[in-house]
Amino acid sequence: MIKNLRAAFFQVFTLSLIWITVLMTVFLNDQSIRMTYLWNVIGIAAILGLMFGVLYSVLWNYLTLKPSINILIASVLNMLGGLTAVRLFSWQMFNLIAPWIPGMLILTVILHTIAFYLYARLEAQKKADDLNELIKNKKANNSERKI
Repeated sequence: MIKNLRAAFFQVFTLSLIWITVLMTVFLNDQSIRMTYLWNVIGIAAILGLMFGVLYSVLWNYLTLKPSINILIASVLNMLGGLTAVRLFSWQMFNLIAPWIPGMLILTVILHTIAFYLYARLEAQKKADDLNELIKNKKANNSERKI
């Protein structure tokens, strides 16, 4: 489990770092940045790696909490991580979106709820299909043995 989580973290961290660098190159190409700002970019990539590489995997695959608790934890940590990443990127941007935080939290909870139930439905269907395939194979093997 730790090996998988570590690999997922570094994969998301690396891709996020590349993605942020590309975005900054495209949209901020005429601005110069301080070298210390690179630590902010690394911080943003680390937050994304923790959220999408570790947090979601642990919540949905390893912990056995009630769905409502998982949804609440994921929503709150997603908001905190997202707001921290925005703050690391730009104070001005953070101040611009600050009045919208309550609405963003409500929307985050709603979207996490929808995503959880869609994910649970797809997983249940996948397991049902796997079980049906096992039953079908077992019946086929039993009929071959009778012959």
